[in-house]
Amino acid sequence: MEETLIDAIEPNNISTSDSESDDEAQTAQELQTLASEVSSNPANYDAHVQYITALRKHGDLDKLRLAREAMNELFPLTPAMWQQWANDEISLISSSGYESEVSMIEKLYERGVSDYMSVSLWCDYLNFIQKYDSSVREFSPTGILKARDLFERALIACGLHIAEGSKLWEAYRSFEESVVNSMDDTKLESKEKQVQRIRNIFHRHLSIPHGDMTSTLLTYKAWEYEHGNTPDVNSSSTDEISPHVASAYQKALDMLSVRVDFEEKIVQSDVLDTDRLQSFMAYLKFEQSSGDPARVKSLYERAITEYPVAGDLWIDYTNYLNKTLKADKTLRGIFNRATRNCPWIGELWVRFMLYLERSGGFEKDLCDVFERSLQCTFSTIDEYVDIFLTRVDGLRRRILFAKELDDGFDFSLIRNTFQRACDYLSPQLKNTSSLLQIYNYWARLESNLGKDVTAARGVWESLLKNSGSMLEAWQGYISMETEMGHINEARSLYKRCYSKRFSGTGSEDICNLWIRFEREFGTLEDFDNALQKVSPRLQELQLFRLQQESKNIISSTDHKEDSAKKNKGEKRKPSSDAPNEESPAKRQKVKAQNKGSVKPNKVENTVTPTDPPARGEDDMKTKDPTPEKFKQYTDQCTAFVSNLNVKANSEDLRGFFSDVGGVGAIRILMDKFTKKSRGLAYVDFCDDTHLEAAVAKNKQMLLGKKLSIARSDPKGKRKGPAGAGHKTSTTERQGEDGNLKLKGRNTFAVPRALGWSKPTSSTSSGAGGGEEKPKSNEELRKLLLNKT
Repeated sequence: MEETLIDAIEPNNISTSDSESDDEAQTAQELQTLASEVSSNPANYDAHVQYITALRKHGDLDKLRLAREAMNELFPLTPAMWQQWANDEISLISSSGYESEVSMIEKLYERGVSDYMSVSLWCDYLNFIQKYDSSVREFSPTGILKARDLFERALIACGLHIAEGSKLWEAYRSFEESVVNSMDDTKLESKEKQVQRIRNIFHRHLSIPHGDMTSTLLTYKAWEYEHGNTPDVNSSSTDEISPHVASAYQKALDMLSVRVDFEEKIVQSDVLDTDRLQSFMAYLKFEQSSGDPARVKSLYERAITEYPVAGDLWIDYTNYLNKTLKADKTLRGIFNRATRNCPWIGELWVRFMLYLERSGGFEKDLCDVFERSLQCTFSTIDEYVDIFLTRVDGLRRRILFAKELDDGFDFSLIRNTFQRACDYLSPQLKNTSSLLQIYNYWARLESNLGKDVTAARGVWESLLKNSGSMLEAWQGYISMETEMGHINEARSLYKRCYSKRFSGTGSEDICNLWIRFEREFGTLEDFDNALQKVSPRLQELQLFRLQQESKNIISSTDHKEDSAKKNKGEKRKPSSDAPNEESPAKRQKVKAQNKGSVKPNKVENTVTPTDPPARGEDDMKTKDPTPEKFKQYTDQCTAFVSNLNVKANSEDLRGFFSDVGGVGAIRILMDKFTKKSRGLAYVDFCDDTHLEAAVAKNKQMLLGKKLSIARSDPKGKRKGPAGAGHKTSTTERQGEDGNLKLKGRNTFAVPRALGWSKPTSSTSSGAGGGEEKPKSNEELRKLLLNKT
């Protein structure tokens, strides 16, 4: 038998021995430690349980009550904890304060049965009322009505519990039989009505599926036999009972047969909790398909009693109730329980607020739920955003549609809620779409509902102060001004932001939007002024993009060449042990000298990334580790893709070109400051045929944007506008005729009109093998004077 609190504090349990004194000191230290933990960390559920257990063992009644109340303010208590609390209080009932103490314990039971479904807790409650409530115990009319009302509530809560519900039905019948036995034998009519009441309870019990239906049927037939009927009490046949009872019993029996397997799975104790929870979910799905909301609700309550902190279970439960019961007032207690069991799930708080609004709840109740939700810790910042916006939605609807507003209820509540949201969330949401959503909503309500354009502009200015590098913020501000017809104000915003740096192609986009704006709303002068400001900016951005592309190409090519050289060096390493072996570069130099190649004086040979270094014979013999079909990517078989959605990744591009095939490497260009996509990419293809097919997809859509696809020509982009009298040179190569070919970026003057011509084989192999000496500046001046 469980030890009661009175047993723990009786004097004969207190010992004066030294060992017990040490135990008491240790217990006191433990209590102090647990009290400190509960005080400093009230959200620690286990600390509350341990503290209550220690206080109960120590027998400190006042502190024990306070500890239990403190825990119940934050958490729902389990049925076992409510039973323990009630038993402790029952053991302390005194004759002096009998009525008040009984009333207090009744309230404890009421709180307990509202937390979770528990047949055993309801049975304890009913037994307590019959034993300690004098009106019920004496079968007074008032007491009988009170007991019947309590039994009916118990049946509504747990009567459909297949495994344990029969305990409540049997207790109900037992109470009514006690009422019959207490009646005067002379009141035959009253006794007959009471007998019929018991018969109705039997009929109700037989019409629902429960654990041992055969036993219930035999009990009913035996009871009928005692009251003058003559059914066969030893037979489970329904032939001798009324047809409507037999039909209801058979229907319940059929319902039980299709639920037996589900019941066996959810009561198994030797399986994992996750498996049992899945069994509950399968059972719930079956009950929902059967279409009986009462049975579905009862099964949800059973599941929640077993898994009170399963967030998905609570979400499914509240979602089902919203669909079936909608604004039913009984849902308030369920939503309150859901948020107490799983306060870290923002969606439950959102549904709670929507339910209160839907059911016509008072503003005070909505505000209380909102404030409670903000004291919780959620897993994602978006849950806080959803809660704030749900609160604003409700306030907006009340202002728009409520016929009579509560005292003091005006637009300032919306403004204060938005301000709290921004103060609370801005540090975590800087430059995000969620923050933009909040500010956009706020500004629109200030303008449309609050009728304060100045306040709306202040909202946007506040956002720009913290997130001015966000293109969408400027677009939202401009859109508001344009929609209100404030063209000059919108134009001033374009003037403020067109020169700012935005991520991806945002800088170009804002310039193009300004031109479009002036085309649609401005005068010709406004259009010309916008073009005058935007054109240099667009040229500057285009130049910057080209420079960035060149840097990326050079970096990518250098990386490929370094990798290739490393691989070649590793392959030649085993044969490089000979001390006098010449390197391939040296052999190439000697070969060039033997052919009599002439190099112009003072011209440095600089290797560019697009021109691979010369390779010796050994290099040509060494097999390139790169597959043959991927050798031409950088120079000849690369597509340049622009106007790419900044959210697109390599897989999106690969899927876009999947019908073309032959896709190799994909390089998306990233902004070095924001680390976001610039909307540009290079896509390598295995050959020219696949490249041409890819270019043919120009102007097709990807992720909502029309792509621009062209053949990449990095060499052509770097040459620049060279005049007829200029040559570029960074490296030299041997042509088929042995003449020197000059290529590259280093430019030097070659005035053909002054008599200089390209060296030929005849001039480069004259007597003595000498080279033509370049003319000095003075000689060139004289030639120029002679020409004129």
